[in-house]
Amino acid sequence: MKIAIICSSFFPVIDGVTIAVLNRVKQLSALGYQVKIFCPDYSAIASIYPNWQDYTGQILTGVEVISLPSTKSLALDFERDVAIASYKIVIRELTKFQPDLIHVDEAERLSFCFLKRTGVKFAKQHRIPCTAWFHTNYIDYFDDYFQLPFNLNQVIKGFLECTFTKIYNSYDLTLVSSSSTLTKLTAMGINNLAYAELLGCNLARFEDRDHQSFAAQYNLPDLSDKIKLIFIGRLTPDKGWNFTLNSLAKLAPEILAKVVIIIAGDGTLKDEINQTLQQLTPDVYLLGRIPHQDISNLLMNGDIFITNSEKETRGLTVIEAAAAGIPAIAPRAGGVIDTIRDGETGFLYQPHNQTDFLQKLEVLICDRTLRKSMGTEAKTLCQQWSWQHTTDNLIEIWSQVISSKKLEIKSKK
Repeated sequence: MKIAIICSSFFPVIDGVTIAVLNRVKQLSALGYQVKIFCPDYSAIASIYPNWQDYTGQILTGVEVISLPSTKSLALDFERDVAIASYKIVIRELTKFQPDLIHVDEAERLSFCFLKRTGVKFAKQHRIPCTAWFHTNYIDYFDDYFQLPFNLNQVIKGFLECTFTKIYNSYDLTLVSSSSTLTKLTAMGINNLAYAELLGCNLARFEDRDHQSFAAQYNLPDLSDKIKLIFIGRLTPDKGWNFTLNSLAKLAPEILAKVVIIIAGDGTLKDEINQTLQQLTPDVYLLGRIPHQDISNLLMNGDIFITNSEKETRGLTVIEAAAAGIPAIAPRAGGVIDTIRDGETGFLYQPHNQTDFLQKLEVLICDRTLRKSMGTEAKTLCQQWSWQHTTDNLIEIWSQVISSKKLEIKSKK
């Protein structure tokens, strides 16, 4: 099978989309598939990603990355968007490659960048299927970045819903990785949805914990007497940091004295987060952006994973926390509800409810036995989310849509 993947971002950028794409193509390469990836060129931000060249050209057996001319991302300094004119390169390379299927990650973002429904026309002309994967709740993020007068936020969000629905309905299939996303997009009017377990983690990385390298790598003091609260992700408004900071400020002093807060990530709120937390406790460490291969050791050396984002389509870091064998606490919203078994592998709290969040966090901080039992249960549950298993799920879907397309063409003859 020859697969063309057009994605809005790729490594060395680290987020849920890029991690999924890279691990997916590693599995495809091992299985002998031919893959051509189209993504933005990151050479313009080489100061942030000095290893950007490691992720262009032939990166794996049978896997080639074509870096497209790019422009500055609208919201994030450490991102890039594909340039409008670069679509001609996509068409030229697709024509040479002659894929059996085109797969598009974040079709709405790419459609706005290219000003066309990415891959759709080419697929129809060559009578092959074109699938899309809905990764990110961009519409829900709108209020975090823009506050416009005269109720314009609602008007624009309504327009975006209609636009996104038209974009995704133009594909043969729209893939989602959580039941909450399936419900949300069905209500929007997207009518070609397929839900499956499609996100995973590299379970082998979560086998051996290394205490010494963890402390030495980040120049941390001895934290063995502290409960380590781990946060991983962008330090941006959409990740619920306002709720986090306001809530932690209400933790009782005797509870705060028991914990250390460790944050991996970067973004516009970095200084505000650091200053606010330093006023609460000196035991705060912002590690900045760390390589994805180091996430496993960070989590395995933690005690509790916390995310306060209510807008995740699944929440890859929650899956990784489960693999690390530590409980997670998150709002009962978005895709995390498919990963956390409330009261068994962690806690789900009522969204926006600081009292509920703090009560459940305090229980985890104070009850070591509960943390251990939840972590053990989470690690057992996580065995179903290996990248091999979830990529097999995706290949099965791709194979079915290819077969359906062939039958459709045959029936029209």
